[in-house]
Amino acid sequence: MQEHAVIHLQEADIFQEKNLVLHQVNLDIRKGEFAYLIGKTGSGKSSLLKTLHGELKLELGSGSVAGFDLIKLKRRQVAKLRRRLGIIFQDFQLLTDRNAKDNLLFVLRATGWKNKMEMFKRVSEVLQIVGLETKDYKMPHQLSGGEQQRLVIARALLNKPEIILADEPTGNLDPDISNDITKLLQQIAKEEGTAVLMATHEHRLLEKFPARVIKVENNKVHNDPAYEGNLEVHE
Repeated sequence: MQEHAVIHLQEADIFQEKNLVLHQVNLDIRKGEFAYLIGKTGSGKSSLLKTLHGELKLELGSGSVAGFDLIKLKRRQVAKLRRRLGIIFQDFQLLTDRNAKDNLLFVLRATGWKNKMEMFKRVSEVLQIVGLETKDYKMPHQLSGGEQQRLVIARALLNKPEIILADEPTGNLDPDISNDITKLLQQIAKEEGTAVLMATHEHRLLEKFPARVIKVENNKVHNDPAYEGNLEVHE
């Protein structure tokens, strides 16, 4: 296992029900590292992400995420694992009846925060990180698509996660906003020390914002440095 690896999979077989989706996966992602996850639709990217956040059980091989052993992970421990992760989806899943600040306070209360001063301080911190410090009173529908995704990123950062799993976070955004979101996620990895694994179909982002590329293809995960910049994936 690599030193400071927040994700470590070794010879892991990943199943959807009884179907083998990915075979003999070896993967290490270190603290503060940013990496892209690419592959055709149906190649197994989502199954890999679901395994990392405990939705799919790891049955064969070995693996750990943020200190949790995926083989030994019990159903009741999944919520604890997810508090160590930030998860970002393509659809924002914001609470539409609450403003930006209250969306974030809701998550803090749900994850066990009690002290109101500390809660307000943390909300202020994450809004500043994502550049929404002046928009805390806005309802989700009053925010642009890019601003909503920034709020989702702020939400993912609330509990100071060791890693952010971002599943197509720019899928519904125009190219300029996609650029901004990708830059923000790379900045978070560098400045906050939070590892980021970003699944994307937008291969132009890999050229514009180079980083390590993890490629899912033919039931395998390729993460050798030789694959960096390899864009030979056809949808």
